[in-house]
Amino acid sequence: MTDIAELERQLTAAIAQAGDEAQLEQVRVAALGKKGSISELLKSLGTLSPEERKTRGPQFNGLRDRITTAIAGRKQALGDAALNARLAAERVDITLPVRPEPRGSIHPVSQVLDEITAIFADLGFAIAEGPDVEFDDYNFTRLNMPPGHPAREMHDTFYVAAQDDSAAANGEAAGQQKTRNVLRTHTSPVQVRTMLKEKPPIRIIAPGRTYRVDSDATHTPMFHQIEGLVIDRETHLGHLKWTMEEFAKAFFEVEKVEMRARPSFFPFTEPSVEWDIRCDRSGGQIKFGTGDDWLEFAGSGMVHPRVLELCGLDPTEYQGYAFGAGLDRLAMLKYGIPDLRPMFESDLRWLSHYGFAALDIPTLDGGISR
Repeated sequence: MTDIAELERQLTAAIAQAGDEAQLEQVRVAALGKKGSISELLKSLGTLSPEERKTRGPQFNGLRDRITTAIAGRKQALGDAALNARLAAERVDITLPVRPEPRGSIHPVSQVLDEITAIFADLGFAIAEGPDVEFDDYNFTRLNMPPGHPAREMHDTFYVAAQDDSAAANGEAAGQQKTRNVLRTHTSPVQVRTMLKEKPPIRIIAPGRTYRVDSDATHTPMFHQIEGLVIDRETHLGHLKWTMEEFAKAFFEVEKVEMRARPSFFPFTEPSVEWDIRCDRSGGQIKFGTGDDWLEFAGSGMVHPRVLELCGLDPTEYQGYAFGAGLDRLAMLKYGIPDLRPMFESDLRWLSHYGFAALDIPTLDGGISR
């Protein structure tokens, strides 16, 4: 007859030494399976006398119960150990700050657009917008650039496939048909659309995307421009100069500016004037309102009488002035951005350096820039 105490000792040691549930299952089968050691003991009860069964029966059943309990306890312990090991490997240390996700920011061009809008709104200008894909007629012809005019080639225009467009869909006069066939090379077509739809007095700015075949450190095929237009019965270059000076002072946030006018040529203005602003380039940065250098600031002029006529206004009754500048270039000048191209590369490092807080809305009384 097997020594029950010795068998129990062996089985208990095997249970304790089981390193995982697979090994523990092998011990269970060896003890309690159909041919297990304890099962064989229980089968042997049938061969014993009634007196021996009274003695051995409780011993065998007790051994079975104790081993079953020991196996269950070891299984629980192994399960808990496996769970703890997994939790330790997958845990997140909540006592440390969570790594911040990349935060959104306002692009410098968007910020500058908001700044300029705030300035011209204070000067009484409204905002006008138009389509990026523009009629050749509005982009060139009505701006005193008829077919064959060299300005059409000078701009390196993106010409697109022509398509008919209904008058109703584009706000044209009833029965009038146009052909869209260029990506606008400037926002001047917005001025044309405004003069065709509204009666003077007109005082607008026209910001937006423009397109030309050009790419280097200060030019990109798509860029942003802002233009202004004033049409009234009495306007002159003095009004234009005052507007440029007030805008420059507010935008560059200086108390005074000195500007000089240079004669120029634009087909849609006569006379045409380019404005330079006095600046100081020393110290690796540009300061406005001081210094001995000059920097090109904006182009402008008095609206050509032919343009007024082509846009349905009587040049003997109305006159006006227009001006324009590149938004991207203004952002570069104000915020020290050395290259235009990264503005359009969506580099989060660049945006985090030059970007603005989402709620940093420019106002004249609260401060234009950060």
